[in-house]
Amino acid sequence: MPLYLSRFSYTPETWARLTSHPEDRTEAARAYIESVGGRLHGFWYAFGTHDGYNLWEAPDNVSMAAVALAISRGGALRSFETTVLLTVGETLEALNKVGQVGYRAPGA
Repeated sequence: MPLYLSRFSYTPETWARLTSHPEDRTEAARAYIESVGGRLHGFWYAFGTHDGYNLWEAPDNVSMAAVALAISRGGALRSFETTVLLTVGETLEALNKVGQVGYRAPGA
């Protein structure tokens, strides 16, 4: 199954709620991905541009998109970005197909 890395940031209102009522959101995230047949590999908070990160495994892009949309529509997040992660093997396959693409630079 494909792996996905999500970066998220809470709204100030969400941080206010969490500071008033601290809650471990790991189990909620696990339930979301398991509802589409996936798996949560990790949930971390961080300093910096994003408040936290999740590493997910999902059956396909559509399933992961459904989870991302459900989380995003809840209104607790200021941002939610997801990146599909490629294995080294998948990257090697892509590198071997580059010659088939026939790319032409703009204006060339």
